[in-house]
Amino acid sequence: MPELPEVETTRRGVAKHVCGQNIKKVTVRNAKLRQPVPKSLANQLKGQMVKRIERRGKYLLFQIDSGTMIVHLGMSGSLRLVNHDVPLKKHDHVEWLLDNDLCLRYNDPRRFGLVLWTKDDPLGHSLLSHLGPEPLTNDFTEDYIFQLAKKRKTAVKAFIMDSKVVVGVGNIYAQEALFYAGIHPQRGANKISLKRYEVLVAEIKKILAKAIKQGGTTLRDFIQADGKPGYFSQSLAVYGRGGERCKICNSILKISVIAQRTTVYCSRCQRF
Repeated sequence: MPELPEVETTRRGVAKHVCGQNIKKVTVRNAKLRQPVPKSLANQLKGQMVKRIERRGKYLLFQIDSGTMIVHLGMSGSLRLVNHDVPLKKHDHVEWLLDNDLCLRYNDPRRFGLVLWTKDDPLGHSLLSHLGPEPLTNDFTEDYIFQLAKKRKTAVKAFIMDSKVVVGVGNIYAQEALFYAGIHPQRGANKISLKRYEVLVAEIKKILAKAIKQGGTTLRDFIQADGKPGYFSQSLAVYGRGGERCKICNSILKISVIAQRTTVYCSRCQRF
């Protein structure tokens, strides 16, 4: 699943080619996503200018003259920019043709993503109104999360992955942040001190900022020769490395399942 840094990379890569462009035509080839693509989308967007693209959590908000298009990449979705004459790929469900003759295409093999439309304030939409603070803002602090955690007995990994607590801390970055903070992922959220939350918040911010920066430096241009978005490779300490050696203490990394998600951790470096 694309996580916050990948979504932010997508936003930045798409924005420089799309913002300021008028939409000449919208083609919906398969409307059956997690929620149906609105039948009125093509008429709503035709001739409209994309003023800016914002991000809220993992949602992309295309600010159009007359409203907002809300896009979520789901489990397997992606947006890519191609020249208008590039052949379609399988699972290209929605296409926006722009004045500059580039096409923005939404591809989603599993169809868990979303392409929606609203004329109202998008932050008040039912999908966004409940979301917690952005992790890289001053609203996400150790005091905020400590107070919220006091009555939460759930495992801390599940707690920080809850989008009502903080947005965008997905499975990869939750594992990495907990590792570098030295916190066992199964420890109860209400059993962690303010001091340890201070370290955890700092690690979440550091890891996400680094991942976004890697995306920005690796991604030279969002229009790739093969029509694929230029997501970046990362050097991960624990995610996907179960059974391998810890990079710090050399012990074997263990695997467990927390909130139905595979979790890798070091029982020596991460205190319970």
